[in-house]
Amino acid sequence: MRIFDPHIHMTSRTTDDYEAMYAAGVRAVVEPAFWLGQPRTSPASFYDYFDGLLGWEPFRAAQYGIAHHCTIALNPKEANDPRCTPVLDQLPRYLVKDNVVAVGEIGYDSMTEAEDTALAAQLQLASDHTLPALVHTPHRDKLAGLRRTLDAVRESALPEDRVLLDHLNETTVKEAKDAGCWLGFSVYPDTKMDEDRMVAILQTYGPDKVLVNSAADWGKSDPLKTRKVAEAMLQAGFTDDDVDLVLWRNPVAFYGLSGRLSLDVAGTDATHEGNSILRGGE
Repeated sequence: MRIFDPHIHMTSRTTDDYEAMYAAGVRAVVEPAFWLGQPRTSPASFYDYFDGLLGWEPFRAAQYGIAHHCTIALNPKEANDPRCTPVLDQLPRYLVKDNVVAVGEIGYDSMTEAEDTALAAQLQLASDHTLPALVHTPHRDKLAGLRRTLDAVRESALPEDRVLLDHLNETTVKEAKDAGCWLGFSVYPDTKMDEDRMVAILQTYGPDKVLVNSAADWGKSDPLKTRKVAEAMLQAGFTDDDVDLVLWRNPVAFYGLSGRLSLDVAGTDATHEGNSILRGGE
């Protein structure tokens, strides 16, 4: 079984997680730029973070046989902080990097005017750079958030079929599917989706254009949720081909819209800028 986790925050995880993910069949990941849990106080902290997503993290992943790409953006939560919004002006220099396969995470957190502005600007950047967009739908007031998101997408220059609407659930999936967007679901302990609910959605709406992710981060999360969804699908009567479509071919197809997706991890170096993953090791 081959697995592509299309939304996982590996900066927050350990090398043990990479090892366990590889053993579970994970061979590729996309790491979206996101909120770190503590407010950033200056744009410079974003740039160091973006550099890590483009350098150190792909290096770490490659040590365990996993291809790592990222998406770059000003995330919705910090779009409300005037100290952070100058990042929008600097995004173009990151969006031209080979390892960037989408603009994201963008979208809504609290559905403010500042978030409207940041979302519109970044949808335009996606169009300008011929990149798809990974859109975070809000965790609160989800249906209203989805509809506001779809309005913003329709007003933008980016076609719906180049947009992945993430963190969907039973209340939002139908309208997202009817809009022609790609459908993203985060499977997470205690909150968001779980394996059984995910299987039920797949039984109702089918596997086309559906991506399943773990969204694993610094909170209570599980980087092996993709594998658990695959096993739940098989137990529910889905075929191996259905599993491969949802857990591999769909994320490859969506991020392949960037023209930059490479699943090769051969020829990895022992160090990155003189540093290895072995603390104190040669």
